[in-house]
Amino acid sequence: MIKKFIDKLLGKGSKTGAKKGAAATLGKRVEVPKEQHGIDLALVDERAIKVVKTLAEAGHEAYIVGGAVRDLLLGLRPKDFDVATSATPEQVKSLFRRAFIIGRRFRIVHVVFGRGRDHEVIEVSTFRALIDAAAAEQVAGNEKTSKGELADKTSVVDASGRVLRDNVWGPQIEDAARRDFTVNAMYYDPQRELLVDYHGGLADAKKKLLRMIGDPATRYREDPVRIIRVVRFAAKLGFEIEPKTRAPIQEMAALLDNVPASRTFDEMIKLLQTGHALASIGELRKQGLHRGVFPVLDVALDEAQRHDGREKFVQLALADTDRRVGEGKPVAPSFMLACMLWHDVQERWQKIRAKGEAPFPALQQAIDAAFDARIGDISGRGKLGADMREIWLMQPRFERRSGRVPYSLVEQPRFRAGFDFLRLRADAGEIDAELAEWWEDFSLGSDEEREALIEQARGREGQRRSAGGGSGGGAEAGGEPAKKKRRRRRKPAGAGAGAPAGEGAAPASSGD
Repeated sequence: MIKKFIDKLLGKGSKTGAKKGAAATLGKRVEVPKEQHGIDLALVDERAIKVVKTLAEAGHEAYIVGGAVRDLLLGLRPKDFDVATSATPEQVKSLFRRAFIIGRRFRIVHVVFGRGRDHEVIEVSTFRALIDAAAAEQVAGNEKTSKGELADKTSVVDASGRVLRDNVWGPQIEDAARRDFTVNAMYYDPQRELLVDYHGGLADAKKKLLRMIGDPATRYREDPVRIIRVVRFAAKLGFEIEPKTRAPIQEMAALLDNVPASRTFDEMIKLLQTGHALASIGELRKQGLHRGVFPVLDVALDEAQRHDGREKFVQLALADTDRRVGEGKPVAPSFMLACMLWHDVQERWQKIRAKGEAPFPALQQAIDAAFDARIGDISGRGKLGADMREIWLMQPRFERRSGRVPYSLVEQPRFRAGFDFLRLRADAGEIDAELAEWWEDFSLGSDEEREALIEQARGREGQRRSAGGGSGGGAEAGGEPAKKKRRRRRKPAGAGAGAPAGEGAAPASSGD
């Protein structure tokens, strides 16, 4: 019975879309009852249910859609819930007290529940029509260079076929056909507990297969970011990429150069901070996309420097981020990016110092050069860039463990992020582990314990100087090493000065 049902979902009788030359195919509507799809309603956010109910009561079709439905089928609790509806953005906005129409490329509505850090956003989109790219208006430039031409237009592509505007409303069957992968093109009505599937998404989910709807090359051309998305989903879900969907990836990767840098930057953050960073890097390598797509990854994954300590440090950072996400702890993009670019900063720092520049100004210049080369104007001048700079500039200060320096350092808002960075350096063998242990003990110690730790550090520094050793956090040069202190247990996340790196920063949205 199950086999017969899955065969039905594969869409044996699917018909080509009515629009000549359409990239995707119009599927066949299949309604799947609860006893066959098995979605647990308890995993569905009550606010998403409320949005669907409000729209339905106003006479509109409304469903939870996309990645949330896919995750529900896999027995996972989605982090984000999107809703698709027959209502226009203006109609949606009129039904909710706090709703905001956003976007130009795709006009959508953000329905906001709660305030402050605890607020929740349900993203609501209107069913879109399946438009043949050949029938859409074409401009020679892009979002910035053709801004005037794009004004007041609803369907526009650039010279390569990339969609710049897509705001033509249509029926649900066409909305499903214009979505990317079959597992992301299903609709769920939580009121009736009914799943609607047009392209065999349920069957593909059971087979753990990522399959593009329509001709893959054309669909990548419409939106090259789908190349990154297929890699991310494969890594996140442990799915295989269907051969026809995989075949054009390397050839089409050059189209990513036409995508606004801010979009590719956001996609890179999603790759690294959704709990599957190590798997994502592995999948990028597998698909030949680990070089030339993201400047930050280029320097972090440079094959020519795999044995200079960089690879181990980056691997530890990725694993640490995956662990934190898995434990439900917040993660900050600034910390991960600081890890990815650290060796680039160090190399530039050493070269500038070799020319006679003082250490601190040299580090500042090295940071500026790294931003210009790897990040540019996207985030380098905002809070993310400021946090990265603070993490890096804090590292030399950890070497100073006398006077009031340690007391002022632990009071810094980003101390925990800087310390966690120091700990990763110790784990990678870049610095003596004793330095990281000392700072952990100092940050958690009482006033008396802190004074004793400073006295201990002063004594060790004196021994190093008398033995002719340099300064730093390593063990004494010559003689017996100091007796290792019992390592103090770290406080739970969010406790006092021991708050985790990135506390208060919402985990990166999956964008699924």
